[in-house]
Amino acid sequence: MARTTPRNSPARTTPHHLPAHPVPYDPHGPLETPLYRRVASLLLDEVRAGAVPPGERLPGERDLARRYAVSRETVRQALDVLRRGGLVATDRRGSHVTLSGAPLEDPVSLTFPVGARSAELGAVDRATVAWEEPPPEHAAALDLAPRSPTLVHRYRSATPDGRSLRTAVTSFSAVALAEVAELGRYRDRADGATPAQLRRAYDWMRRAGLTLHHRDAITQIGAASSVRVTRRVHDQHARPLEITDLVVNAERDALVYEFTLPAAV
Repeated sequence: MARTTPRNSPARTTPHHLPAHPVPYDPHGPLETPLYRRVASLLLDEVRAGAVPPGERLPGERDLARRYAVSRETVRQALDVLRRGGLVATDRRGSHVTLSGAPLEDPVSLTFPVGARSAELGAVDRATVAWEEPPPEHAAALDLAPRSPTLVHRYRSATPDGRSLRTAVTSFSAVALAEVAELGRYRDRADGATPAQLRRAYDWMRRAGLTLHHRDAITQIGAASSVRVTRRVHDQHARPLEITDLVVNAERDALVYEFTLPAAV
């Protein structure tokens, strides 16, 4: 019997707000430069300055029009210029920054996937996402119907000498993809080959209003010096968000620990 699939509720992420900044008039500037291109240039400068971190939502058209003291149509034209340049993307939840760069860090952030990155110098990592049917145990933990695809993240970190290897496979639930816009956007580009680092996945969840409860079960793998970490994360409503299987090199007994991250205020 198929399990109940969580409701597809809209994401609760809050776009960044920018202070008012009317488009300056330059009497010596080129008269042929359209207003919308000046708006696009100003917005791009602010994005590059870090006003909106990569991957985050921009203010809505109405807010941008008020900020730059222009019409919403001018804003649409400016955003279209940035879209054609691959600097922003737009979906049903609004426009977000695709410009590459270092995102702003949350002081209490956890880097996803937790514990997967090697501490040794020279370690090389690779991460990809695929839209596919998850492992059976992942589907059961996430309350997914049989054979239902979801976003699956694969991570690998290895040292040049090959002595240290860490691998992680994460499957996200329908709740996570519906509530967290930044994760949902990966569905259309999850081909299993394109690099996809989701370091801020937990920050995105918290900003969507989700309180994160982690439960990690750690067991030794046979007689080898490796352990398997099975991580399950659910929200304040006990809805599953993700499950991760992480294999690392270590020699320690089985251990289970739990902690909670509050939702972002």
